[in-house]
Amino acid sequence: MVGGGQLARMTHQAGIALGVQFRVLAEGPEVSAARVARDVTVGDYRDLDTLRAFAAGCDVVTFDHEHVPTDHLVRLEKDGVVCRPGADALVHAQDKAVMRERLTALGIPCPRYRLVAGVDDLAAAARELGLPLVLKATRGGYDGKGVWVVDDLDGEDVGRLLSADVPLLAEERVDFVRELSAVVARSPSGQAIAYPVVESVQRDGICHEVVAPAPGLPEDRALDAQGIALRIAGELNVFGILAVELFETQDGRVLVNELAMRPHNTGHWTIDGAVTSQFENHLRAILDLPLGSPRPRAPWTVMVNVLGGDYPNMHYGLLHCQARDPAMRVHLYGKEVRPGRKVGHVTAYGDDLDDVRERARHAAAYLTGEIDE
Repeated sequence: MVGGGQLARMTHQAGIALGVQFRVLAEGPEVSAARVARDVTVGDYRDLDTLRAFAAGCDVVTFDHEHVPTDHLVRLEKDGVVCRPGADALVHAQDKAVMRERLTALGIPCPRYRLVAGVDDLAAAARELGLPLVLKATRGGYDGKGVWVVDDLDGEDVGRLLSADVPLLAEERVDFVRELSAVVARSPSGQAIAYPVVESVQRDGICHEVVAPAPGLPEDRALDAQGIALRIAGELNVFGILAVELFETQDGRVLVNELAMRPHNTGHWTIDGAVTSQFENHLRAILDLPLGSPRPRAPWTVMVNVLGGDYPNMHYGLLHCQARDPAMRVHLYGKEVRPGRKVGHVTAYGDDLDDVRERARHAAAYLTGEIDE
């Protein structure tokens, strides 16, 4: 796996039971996955020679982020390296312009958009799509980074963005009810599964809370969202996990917002809340093993991210959380605690949504020091 973050850490954990020999290309010796995996190479994923040396002898190379240069992936595949997802698929998660153009051509519902290369393009986008606009860097953005809401075309921020020579995508600002996520897995043999559609609660561009399944989502809308995700996986030839982030609109439609071709934050609930986690199914898919059941274990599961605050002693908080709620599941990523950084998540499940949500929120708040009782 290229990338040594928490996704690699949790994928490695899933691979232990499968007997998978797991190699990590890590950004440094102290990153999340490097702390637990035995076979670790520390190196720069942007360097082709480093990638080639890392991939030598691997049956399959996969990724915990989308930032490996597309040209490097093409070269690896020409060398005979099996990359899953492959370069032709992954570019749709790397480049928002490529993604929007391809999905629109397939007739998959997306927000209206225009590519922006300068002031005139931005003015045309404003006339066509209206203000406010959402501007996105076509490459490199994540967790709210590389996304800007534009209310005024004459603002200083707009001028700075246009002068930065960064390719931009302008989208209409969707009047949505909430954000949803449809996570699916697909293998080279063509088998595919879909997890229940979840509700994703975002704060400052970062996923804060996930509720599975999405409360009050009509069955036909849930099936529509799963169908969209499965179709995208098939059309783009994705192998592994595909997460499709969606807007549920005021008029009952679902629109595709973003794609991720790797285990995804909105699928973390599956570790404890589903028969087969997204991490295990990612490994099964890329190794072309039969996929596991995505069925939920309980009527409701709530996952809340633990973001770093001013309370660095997370392990002390475990005493309270585990004593208060023995059924609570806590996952810490072995990362240095810094304000706003994802350092773990908690998961609760059960029959009553209000109770499950309160338990998960309480544990996350206690671990960060937001509450102390």
